[in-house]
Amino acid sequence: MLIIFSGLPGSGKSTIAQALAKQLHAFYLRIDTIEQAIRKADEDDREMGPTGYFVAYSLARENLQLGATVIADSVNPLALTRDAYREIALSAKKIFLEIEIVCSDKTEHRKRVETRVSEVEGLILPDWKRVTDLSYEPWSREHLVLDSYRLSSDECVSRIIEVLSQSSALENLSSERV
Repeated sequence: MLIIFSGLPGSGKSTIAQALAKQLHAFYLRIDTIEQAIRKADEDDREMGPTGYFVAYSLARENLQLGATVIADSVNPLALTRDAYREIALSAKKIFLEIEIVCSDKTEHRKRVETRVSEVEGLILPDWKRVTDLSYEPWSREHLVLDSYRLSSDECVSRIIEVLSQSSALENLSSERV
């Protein structure tokens, strides 16, 4: 199973993704961690472009093929990146869930962005201007949207597990009919 997170920086997605990974004992892929490791290895603070995503795609594919549940944690701002994750799950013949984490209260979202501390050593977090200037394409297909302003991270994790339980039950029914 591939669980694909997306959402603006400071929306709460990493907090929720990490809590879910712990609960599911899933393989956790975080773009920030991947990109910062590459920067450190290259001794270069440059923007990564698609590099981190390509590394994450390869790791996700390999771990799905090994039978692991994989959680991909990234801003995932473009239809192109979302489609790539989805195609990985489909090619591995694994179910997937696409999740967008939002913070509906702009004041709270800004406060989170401006007061958070990086969990990734050496990573410089984006400021509010960079977050609001980020090109984030609207979704064109159904996906699970969770509002971290209205729901606690525990409530978000519970909702995801509920949806996954329904998806797994449907997948098992489909498999039995084949």
